[in-house]
Amino acid sequence: MEHEGTAPVDFDGWVAARGPALLRLARRLTADPADAEDVVQEALARALVRWERISRVEDVDAYVTRMVVNAHTSWWRRFRRREQPVPTPEEKGSGAGAADDTMAYDERDRLREAVRRLPAEQRVAVVLRYYEQREYAEIAALTGVREGTVRSRVSRGIAVLRREWGEQDG
Repeated sequence: MEHEGTAPVDFDGWVAARGPALLRLARRLTADPADAEDVVQEALARALVRWERISRVEDVDAYVTRMVVNAHTSWWRRFRRREQPVPTPEEKGSGAGAADDTMAYDERDRLREAVRRLPAEQRVAVVLRYYEQREYAEIAALTGVREGTVRSRVSRGIAVLRREWGEQDG
C-alpha cells in the first residue's frame, strides 16, 4: 500500500511479488491458462503506462486486481461468440489407483467446467467469493456493482452449480 508522501512502488518488483496471484485469479476466471495469461498481460500492460499514478493509490493490489477483472470482462465480451472445440472423451485407466486419481481429477475438472459455463458476471462473483475468499463488499468494489448485486450473482451462480451437479450425479 502506498500513501501520499511515500515513494512509489516499483512496477517490476510489484509484478514479481503479485503477478502469480493475479495469474491464479485469471486462470479461475477464464478456465484456460493461455487466456488467463492474455488477460493478465493486458491488465499489466495498461497498468504499466499508468504506474506512476497507480503506485500512489491507497491499495495498489485491489486496483490492479480490478483491472484484471475488467480485462477479463472485456476479453469475454470480445470472444464470447468464437467457436470452441468440444473436448474428446479420454480413455480412463483400468487399475484401482488410477481410477481413484482419475475420479479426483474428474471431479475438479467437472466443477471447473461448470463454473466456466456460468454467465460471466456470476462466474466472476463466484470465483472471487469462493476461490479468492473475498468478502462481498470487496467484490462489489472490485466489480463496480452494489453489494446486493454481488450477493445475488453469487447466490444464482451457486444455485446453477448445485442444479447442474445434481443433474450430473443423478
